[in-house]
Amino acid sequence: MTDLAYTAEVARETAPVFDLLKDQYDETHWETLAPYIYEINRLKKEKNAVILAHNYMTPDIFHGVADIVGDSLALAREAAKTEADIIVQCGVHFMAETSKILCMDKKVLIPDMKAGCSLAEGITANDVKLLREKYPGVPIITYVNTSAEVKAESDICCTSGNAVKIVEAMETDEVLMVPDRYLAAYTQTKVNKKVLTYQGSCIVHERFTVKDIETFRARYPGVEVLAHPECTPEVLEASDYTGSTQQMIDYLEQEKPGKVVLITECSMSDNIAAAHPEMELVRPCQLCPHMKRITLPKILESLKTEQPEVLVDPDIAARAIVPINKMLELS
Repeated sequence: MTDLAYTAEVARETAPVFDLLKDQYDETHWETLAPYIYEINRLKKEKNAVILAHNYMTPDIFHGVADIVGDSLALAREAAKTEADIIVQCGVHFMAETSKILCMDKKVLIPDMKAGCSLAEGITANDVKLLREKYPGVPIITYVNTSAEVKAESDICCTSGNAVKIVEAMETDEVLMVPDRYLAAYTQTKVNKKVLTYQGSCIVHERFTVKDIETFRARYPGVEVLAHPECTPEVLEASDYTGSTQQMIDYLEQEKPGKVVLITECSMSDNIAAAHPEMELVRPCQLCPHMKRITLPKILESLKTEQPEVLVDPDIAARAIVPINKMLELS
């Protein structure tokens, strides 16, 4: 059994990370996290593993052990390029499936197989087949927040960051976007084509209300409000800027607002606050229960045992990679 004591060596090796995160973790808490960070970083080098972490991972993961961080599109791109033997996906299951589809020759792990997604669970491959029958000739644009089986039935994939570009690239006047109805509604406001929608939604972003934004503005005068397009149209209308997680980060780095609230999963605010101490990040505190299944102890156990492994049927993968690659080419 690995000794996870907080030794002088562990303290020395993790000191740069603690310096970055000292406003978020007190020393007592850090001493319980640092041994995991140390051992994970040691083990991934030993096994030629790479850790991909979504923007919604907690700071100890995002800043402590991740090799590549970003939104779904960024992680998909990097998965396709990595030379590692093992990919550890710190995010949710559909992301790990996407990595596997792009790297069928590599071992893809997810620290908790139950890390799912309300959007991915809200639509099936059979639903897509029925939609194709209902709307013959209409391109089906599938959000990456879906299963491999759903992607395999689609024409092209999209992310929240490139949805407008993908819709505009279609050679038809009408498209069908699945499964997020709010992303589709937002995209409709940016294009001249008709965007047909499905009734899926994200359990995190759907919870935000206009009242929340009014409260933030009243409590923090001058705060800029950035919202994710998975939020309701009313919330987007009440916000100052709408964009994907990466677009939010780009906006902050370019505009450098002094005070900001991100209307999205709140660990992203923690990660940005650590990297940009000059900004005041108001925490909206809506947590994704699926993302929060990924923890340092689970990452370490996954690396040790090389389980749980994410597998995708080769026939499904061969079909699913087509719409994914189309998206990557257009992005």
